[in-house]
Amino acid sequence: MTQKKTQPVLETRGLHLFYGDFQALHGISLSFEERQVAALIGPSGCGKSSFLRSLNRMNDLTSGTRSQGEVLFDGKNILKNNIDVVSLRRRIGMVFQKPNPFPKSIFDNVAYGLVVNGIKNRSAIASRVEKSLKQAALWDEVKERLHKPALGLSGGQQQRLCIARALAVEPEVLLMDEPASALDPIATQKIEELVTELKERYTIIIVTHNMQQAARVSDTTAFFYMGKLVEVGDTNALFTNPVKQATEDYITGRFG
Repeated sequence: MTQKKTQPVLETRGLHLFYGDFQALHGISLSFEERQVAALIGPSGCGKSSFLRSLNRMNDLTSGTRSQGEVLFDGKNILKNNIDVVSLRRRIGMVFQKPNPFPKSIFDNVAYGLVVNGIKNRSAIASRVEKSLKQAALWDEVKERLHKPALGLSGGQQQRLCIARALAVEPEVLLMDEPASALDPIATQKIEELVTELKERYTIIIVTHNMQQAARVSDTTAFFYMGKLVEVGDTNALFTNPVKQATEDYITGRFG
């Protein structure tokens, strides 16, 4: 895929992350461009998800974590104490590995963030819910049962519902932590097609164990190993002609 050169939307500079005495990330410097899909790959426990969760301070929810370095979004270091974390997570949304719909209706799941953010106009909420479900390629499947429980949806539908919920508050960046790993191949294909469509409007950063998936959906790929960034580059170049031996060993299946 060809790359457009733009200013980074999000950037880390010398990011270190600690869980108590354990150092999970070692000086990661990475930048993410507007309306691009970046894939983070590497073996289990290499720091991919820890890095992803640093980008909207989800690691704050784990006790004993501390960070050093900078995570720059909109020119500001989001690791500073004066950052409004609720507002930050609205602008940098997240979709998790396992679908996690609320025990509410399909409609109320998507509307949740809007209501929490103080939007009271029912027609405005309904319009945004419809728009978000359409963006998540789910509207046609659920439009006749919006007030039925979300937990009655299939796994793949639940994951697309969670994507719609994240999109409803109109984020600028979407973080996806192995969004298809719990899904069957057909649902996985729908999620991948959705990622390709969504990058027309959003910057997307996706953690995946599936290297074929990274090759299919991403513009750039970053390879993590033991909490360090080994290599980053254009996805096609990284998979066909990696610079580092460790990258080649990983993508050819010699370890991981």
